[in-house]
Amino acid sequence: MTKTAWVFPGQGSQALGMGTDLLDIPAAQEKFAAAEAILGWSVTEICQNEEEKLSNTRYTQPCLYVVESILADLIREKGHQPDLVAGHSLGEYVALYVAGVFEWSTGLKLVKQRAEMMDSAAGGMMAALMNFDRDQLEQLIADTPDVVLANDNSPAQVVISGTPEAVQTVMSQAKAKRAIPLKVSGAFHSHLMADVANNFQKILDNVEFKPAKVPVLSNVEPVPTVDPQVLKQRLSQQMTGSVRWREISLQLPANTIEKVVEIGPGNVLTGLIKRTTTDLILENVRKAAELPN
Repeated sequence: MTKTAWVFPGQGSQALGMGTDLLDIPAAQEKFAAAEAILGWSVTEICQNEEEKLSNTRYTQPCLYVVESILADLIREKGHQPDLVAGHSLGEYVALYVAGVFEWSTGLKLVKQRAEMMDSAAGGMMAALMNFDRDQLEQLIADTPDVVLANDNSPAQVVISGTPEAVQTVMSQAKAKRAIPLKVSGAFHSHLMADVANNFQKILDNVEFKPAKVPVLSNVEPVPTVDPQVLKQRLSQQMTGSVRWREISLQLPANTIEKVVEIGPGNVLTGLIKRTTTDLILENVRKAAELPN
């Protein structure tokens, strides 16, 4: 048997029309209806018709959670199971659900509250840098207050986060081929999210985490574990901590993973993994037509 990891994308992977091809599947219809009861709004309505809302954090994160988790459940219905799971930022919640750490509705309620809290955290800035001098960038970040490495995505792509002044300073001085400001409301995955993280912690404290059925690679600590307390602790650090996706990619072959399936819209994660490590079979399940037989 080929040892397989399932990975789940986060904010930025959303696309208008995602999930609409699932509406003919009864199990998916049930999940969409259950999601509407929890959220108070329709995931399918926003995914089909409201591009502006779909790019708003408050709606993006629950929509991604619902669509990705439905796709994962449909794959499992066909008898497939992962040997390891990981998710990029928001995607970690889908990974934890698939690993059996909490119930689907519990995960959606957490994502709803996370999204609303993050959406309210205004005033920060994030920017993606491509093809940069890593040593020079790390030194520049170390020398510039109020900016951090938020997403270490691959050897050639990172995201920085902080105050607008600090982020613009690093963008202007970094030796990078491209530097692009991101359309987000706050400085996610930085110390500027501390107040939001503290409020979210109170919610997390009341949620029971069960031992994972398969190991999970967390964003802030890419070492596989099934321990529920460790997974909760790592998740609680995620809002202010860096997404260490480059290290997660390197951990896949180190844990004898041979195949990676990215479940959700787009192909961002398989693209990042391809640039970081070689000799892995990479597959995408973005829609019903790509579900395995």
